[in-house]
Amino acid sequence: MEYRIEHDSMGEVKVPADRYWGAQTERSRGNFPIGVGLETMPREITHAFGILKKAAALANHKLVPQRMTQEKLQAITTACDEVIGGELDENFPLVVWQTGSGTQSNMNANEVIANRGNEIAGAKLLHPNDDVNMSQSSNDTFPTAMHIAAVLGIEQKLLPALASLTEAFRKLAKENEGIVKCGRTHLQDATPIRFSQEISGWSESLATDREMIEAALPMLRRLALGGTAVGTGINAPEGFGEEAAAMVSEITGTKFVSAPNKFHALTSKDEFAFAHGALKALAADLMKIANDVRWLASGPRNGLAEITIPANEPGSSIMPGKVNPTQCEAVTMVAVQVIANDTAVAMAASQGNFELNVFMPVCAYNFLQSVRLLADAMKSFEERCVCGITANTDKMRENLNKSLMLVTALNPYIGYEKAAETAKKAYRENISLKEACVALGYLTAERFDEVFRPEEMC
Repeated sequence: MEYRIEHDSMGEVKVPADRYWGAQTERSRGNFPIGVGLETMPREITHAFGILKKAAALANHKLVPQRMTQEKLQAITTACDEVIGGELDENFPLVVWQTGSGTQSNMNANEVIANRGNEIAGAKLLHPNDDVNMSQSSNDTFPTAMHIAAVLGIEQKLLPALASLTEAFRKLAKENEGIVKCGRTHLQDATPIRFSQEISGWSESLATDREMIEAALPMLRRLALGGTAVGTGINAPEGFGEEAAAMVSEITGTKFVSAPNKFHALTSKDEFAFAHGALKALAADLMKIANDVRWLASGPRNGLAEITIPANEPGSSIMPGKVNPTQCEAVTMVAVQVIANDTAVAMAASQGNFELNVFMPVCAYNFLQSVRLLADAMKSFEERCVCGITANTDKMRENLNKSLMLVTALNPYIGYEKAAETAKKAYRENISLKEACVALGYLTAERFDEVFRPEEMC
């Protein structure tokens, strides 16, 4: 491999000649060989750095054009567009497990943009710190990248997948109007319910989760940019934070604002803890829904077997013909991971010391993984399971007619205790509720048929 010599304030460093990063990135590669190849900084953060560095250059050009000249601006913004578009991803090799402020990742962005910008300009025009990092600090850029990545991930990936899955369940409910089945509580038979009503509970859970996630977005739209090192804004021109946030909004096409209190923006990650709580709520609901689906599909002969789900692949290496609810299992495993991530995010958010939180990379890593996993899992679950669910109406009717909890319909006519006695006798003697009720002398056969209408119980 060929190398070139780069230098920073600590001296010279050998850097791979075919990469745009510089000395500080290379030092980080050597100092943090932790999870290499597996846990690099999320690409969402890399691309967000491209956005914020472009926005910062535009703001600096407007506020201090004598320092951020048109020539420098052009080189920076062109390089940033390549970062945003993912064209330079291989130049961002650093792992999550680095300094807690994300300083090395900020410098990685500065070096790549400076070196690529210089290549574009055909001259040694840009300095990583003086130009690309102008009016900024790692302490305000990394939290800014976190917020940009979180908002874009939620808006562009998570919410569309959530809306589509919600609509798929609403469509499924309409397709199954009028089908009455046995309800269940505590995994025991309960009073009847329409299958469409059961499905409506799933779709409404997802709609509620959407409301909670959207409620967290306004706080994630507040950017730390402009706070620089400790929140005072040292070395940044007046109005830089507001101008940079406006530029971020223009670049991304979604609203961002300058955080009103930069001291809070640098040291607190409460917005992330709050927003991830909503992601955890979604994970919990997806766990419940996926479990319901696989329970209802259990069998096909010795389970509930009230619905059929798509057979996507063979389910066993030894049992021919076996089909498993694999999409449900994938969703539930994602839910477990997201719920675990919530603990990591909460712990990371608690580690603000004085003027800075120093657990930001791990906070961002877990948050963005949750967004990505939830979006992907919902899309797969919808396409490969939900859209293929069909009701086994004969089995639903059979299970409903065998349910002893239909006896609840008799409460207004014979009272709770006599109804309970009727159910117990029917169960004990393996006879119908009608036979038990008539045998006990509580209702005539004609009166029983008159008042016992399961389809009207839901």
